[in-house]
Amino acid sequence: MKTWENNVRKVEPYTPGEQPKVNGIIKLNTNENPYPPAPGVREVLKNYNTDTLRKYPDPAISNLCEALAEKYKVNKEQVFVGVGSDDVIAMSFLAFFNSDEPVFFPDITYSFYDVWANLYKIPFEKKALGEDMHIKKEDYYGKNGGVIFPNPNAPTGLMEDLKDVEDIIKNNQDVVVIVDEAYVDFGGKSAVSFIEKYDNLLVVQTFSKSRSMAGMRIGYALGSTKLIKYLNDVKYSFNSYTLSNLAIDAGVAAVKDDEYFKNTCESIVKTREAAKERLKDLGFTFPDSMANFIFATHRSVSAKDIFEALKKKNIYVRYFDKPLIDNYLRITVGTPQEMESLYSALSEILG
Repeated sequence: MKTWENNVRKVEPYTPGEQPKVNGIIKLNTNENPYPPAPGVREVLKNYNTDTLRKYPDPAISNLCEALAEKYKVNKEQVFVGVGSDDVIAMSFLAFFNSDEPVFFPDITYSFYDVWANLYKIPFEKKALGEDMHIKKEDYYGKNGGVIFPNPNAPTGLMEDLKDVEDIIKNNQDVVVIVDEAYVDFGGKSAVSFIEKYDNLLVVQTFSKSRSMAGMRIGYALGSTKLIKYLNDVKYSFNSYTLSNLAIDAGVAAVKDDEYFKNTCESIVKTREAAKERLKDLGFTFPDSMANFIFATHRSVSAKDIFEALKKKNIYVRYFDKPLIDNYLRITVGTPQEMESLYSALSEILG
């Protein structure tokens, strides 16, 4: 090892889902929305004044913060916007999790959490899910340096009751609690209603899933003015100009088109519920997902074998080669046509 390597911060990185550059595939592996962004977003892109790109964007991202504040009936000082929810949560780890006590999060959850904790040298403790794959709220009562969990959870898709979410917040008022709601628009109930009651609560959402804008990279957080100020202080110490002018304008257009947003979410929910029945008929079992994916295991064929067989048919789903979940597939809900192709392929594979 070279001498300079002794001072390199070495971490095991997050492994993103495959982004194959192949035509004609059915991509159900990264929970992207199968429908295009709102018409207003397309208009922004079509008519964009490229002269604005020579100027730095508004570091406060004021227009988008105001649009989100209006949507959620909060003050704009209670909104933080970043480059996707990954950026928002990573910034939150840096800002809020600085105790010697471990941060708590589930053992089956979004696999970026332990990556960020290791990157920033934050102690953490994973809490096992129950036999039903739900969070056990009592496990989060002990002394800790912060709490984070997704709701609905990923990759299980299960939604925790808001009463249990509030119970976790109520029992952790000396630390920051982050509720990651990347998938809440597909049938869940948001904890945003609690931010006026608990000044230590941060609720994080994203444009990547329900708003069909994963490629634009927009995420946001809602919380008390004090919490958002601390988050902005870290942001301005790290990178002032986080979102491009184009992303800000497209984001505002997406927020304003609420009817399209709701219709798209309803279409995905309808397809998801139909998929549950079809997958059951094919011999799969799964938690009752409230997200835009289903976390499924087959009664007789291994997940890895199904995953590899589907790839040969140009259908990509997500397989996690990890303890506890290595016999599950996470299947993104696509269009009805894409799902029919999936069912047909699975019928052939499963005999």
